[in-house]
Amino acid sequence: MKFKAEHLLETKTRDDLITIAKKEGIPVNKTLKKLRYEAELAKLQAEIVDLQKWIAQQKMRVAVIFEGRDAAGKGGSIKRFKEHLNPRTSRVVALTKPTEVEAGQWYFRRYIKVLPNAGEIVFFDRSWYNRAVVEPVMGFCNKEQYSKFMEQVPEFEHLLYEDNLKIIKFWFSITKDEQKKRFDDRMSNPLKRWKFSPVDIKGQELWDDYTHYKEQMFSKTHTTYSPWIIVKTNSKKRARLESMRYLLSQFDYKGKGDSKIPLFPDPNVIMRYHRSAFQIDI
Repeated sequence: MKFKAEHLLETKTRDDLITIAKKEGIPVNKTLKKLRYEAELAKLQAEIVDLQKWIAQQKMRVAVIFEGRDAAGKGGSIKRFKEHLNPRTSRVVALTKPTEVEAGQWYFRRYIKVLPNAGEIVFFDRSWYNRAVVEPVMGFCNKEQYSKFMEQVPEFEHLLYEDNLKIIKFWFSITKDEQKKRFDDRMSNPLKRWKFSPVDIKGQELWDDYTHYKEQMFSKTHTTYSPWIIVKTNSKKRARLESMRYLLSQFDYKGKGDSKIPLFPDPNVIMRYHRSAFQIDI
């Protein structure tokens, strides 16, 4: 059964809507869940706007890294993070394949050029950690290049830390079945088909290889000054909200909490990497 025109005329509040829906046997749980999500999202985005203003005033430099398997929801989350921010002091960085010249340079050079300036927050849709997981799995780098990167990255990040650049590293964790489901959705939806690539197909075939290199990355690059934060993303909307909360919880900015929304992330969704912890996307 659907809502009729007279039903809409009778509703003045959400409670009225629920009462009528129950009376008429209309399922509204999904709609109400979406409304709650959108209300929560708006409040968290307002907090991020306040955070951005404070970062600009304090001349801070903040880099937020989004890593994870394909289809884990990185791009959608970044879109919501940045949706209402001032473009003058916020950027999204999603570097393409290195040019021939860049391939002959020190690996980190191309990333140094796009690090945040004073008063700026930059969101990395994948980062220098391509060399930790994707490149060795797909054969885009050799063993020597991989080993050198793994030795240098903690030192590189420590230099950034000592120079007062704040780095937040998210790993968006998705299960194999959920990834397959999202790949199938991309292939069947003409508006999403552009997102699908041969690398995505390999992601399922080489799942165990990705897991191996992911674990190596965590164990060798998780540090006190630059920890890995794991986000369970089988629920995209929950992942977006909780990763926003985590970002906000890391700063004591002016106006914090004005939206009256909880700013501490759900530990069932957001967790700091621990070497003894069981990882959900193995």
